[in-house]
Amino acid sequence: MENLEFLRYPIGKFEKPDPILKSHVKSWRIEIEKLPRQLKATVSTLDKQQLNTPYREGGWTVRQVVHHLADSHINAFCRIKLALTEENPTIKPYNDDTWAKLADTTEPDIKFSLKILEGLHKRWVFLVKALEKKDYKRTYFHPGSGEYKSIGETIGFFAWHGRHHLAHIQKLKERNNWK
Repeated sequence: MENLEFLRYPIGKFEKPDPILKSHVKSWRIEIEKLPRQLKATVSTLDKQQLNTPYREGGWTVRQVVHHLADSHINAFCRIKLALTEENPTIKPYNDDTWAKLADTTEPDIKFSLKILEGLHKRWVFLVKALEKKDYKRTYFHPGSGEYKSIGETIGFFAWHGRHHLAHIQKLKERNNWK
């Protein structure tokens, strides 16, 4: 039996480099660009029962993970745009566990969120390519954590976030010998 920490964090936890360099942001941008294709390829063969299987005991189903990625990445994109257009804005946090239990996350076809991610990530990549190094340091305030988060850190975290949840699904497929 795999340990709970590995099931929760199959690629480890996000580690923010200090300082955040242009090379980090370029690498993260490439990860953000690839995620929609990788996710679609990973889930395309899954049937309804497999989509409704949690990636670990007490975890979300594959369906919920796909919809969560759309929800969380929309929020991340908006946070970055707020930080680019306002001075240290306070963002509105949300409870992703509560969102994951709503009908639009537990019931509909994942193709809707896959399409959202495809379009959103294209815009996100375009925006990141246009950033200057000074933009990486612009911040927003997250009242849930009580911390200021930089644009650079946010790009890195959400590149990791996509790989993190993709790994959840891939590991589930491996454990269950799903094609």
